[in-house]
Amino acid sequence: NIIIGNRSKDDLYQRIFVVSAYGGVTNELLEHKKTGEPGVYALFADAESDWAWGDDLTKLVKFLTDINGELFEDPMLKQQADQFITDRIEGVRGCLIDLQRLCSYGQFQLEEHLLTVREMLAGIGEAHSAFNTALKLQQEGINARFVDLTGWRDSELLPLDEKLKQAFDAVDLSRELPICTGYAQCKEGLMRTFDRGYSEMTFSRVAVITNAREAIIHKEYHLSSADPNIVGEDKVVPLGRTNYDVADQLANLGMEAIHPKAGKGLRQNEIPLRVMNTFEPEHTGTLITGDYISETPQVEIIAGAKGVFAIEVFDQDMQGEPGSDRKILDVLSRFKVRFMSKDTNANTITHYVDSTLKHVKRVVKALKEEFPNAEINT
Repeated sequence: NIIIGNRSKDDLYQRIFVVSAYGGVTNELLEHKKTGEPGVYALFADAESDWAWGDDLTKLVKFLTDINGELFEDPMLKQQADQFITDRIEGVRGCLIDLQRLCSYGQFQLEEHLLTVREMLAGIGEAHSAFNTALKLQQEGINARFVDLTGWRDSELLPLDEKLKQAFDAVDLSRELPICTGYAQCKEGLMRTFDRGYSEMTFSRVAVITNAREAIIHKEYHLSSADPNIVGEDKVVPLGRTNYDVADQLANLGMEAIHPKAGKGLRQNEIPLRVMNTFEPEHTGTLITGDYISETPQVEIIAGAKGVFAIEVFDQDMQGEPGSDRKILDVLSRFKVRFMSKDTNANTITHYVDSTLKHVKRVVKALKEEFPNAEINT
């Protein structure tokens, strides 16, 4: 309903699709996003489970080939899809066995390679869904092209933009429909910055590199004026129009229309971003641009966040001392605690942080050492 819809054959092209893994696949590959239940990566990284990850990888083959069975009724197509993902997983298995053997020698430390392992495993899910989508479209008579950005058996590691240029130089958008992996292996290491949000960065840079007329994100919900689960579906409406500033504010609260760093490239290149509901393809969704201002001043969206702590530092000695805020930020950074907002006056600085009570207590203890004369409250 998204790729084909009601389009004529001529309207199918001049588009690029960046796809993520199927639902639940990345949880199996890495770890469950909400419960923390270990996947293949977490088991491999755990020194106490030397071979548990291998058993999990075997279960993963069945999980992914079962998905293929739901997609492809034609046994020849299913066999093709199964062969692709099985070869990919067995290649990863061999690589991890070799790495584990190498790290049994004291000169090599597993920790130094874990980010690379995480990226390699994440790429399996993206390659699986992109390959299947291209294969399914080819079955429908569409000239779809699988564009594998995961770096599988690549001979060189390129910067992201250069990798994308190289990938799309060979694509004729007037007669080919590229289906790209959401994960792209590159020098920058997308997971180092975005962890599991890497597909948005790939999507953003693809739009910039190809000078797209519009970038569209398909989500399972509308970007709405409030949370329908809290206020009721009858009391919310899709935003329709907003700007990148509002999108950044939402991201700060954990309600990402798009990651701020991914949105930056779109904003700078004046590429509009449209957020659409996958289950309502006929709805135009919400268009985000850099210059949009509502005709009359109004509240566009009500949003909030749970589990926010306020850390207040009151110290009359900090008046006129410009370095005080820097010291507090250094402590927050040391404990990897992200602040969402802050208030300041002459002698008080309050940071509102998105963290756990355990981390907040550690931060408070460190702040008391840094500001021995201060009164610190949470």
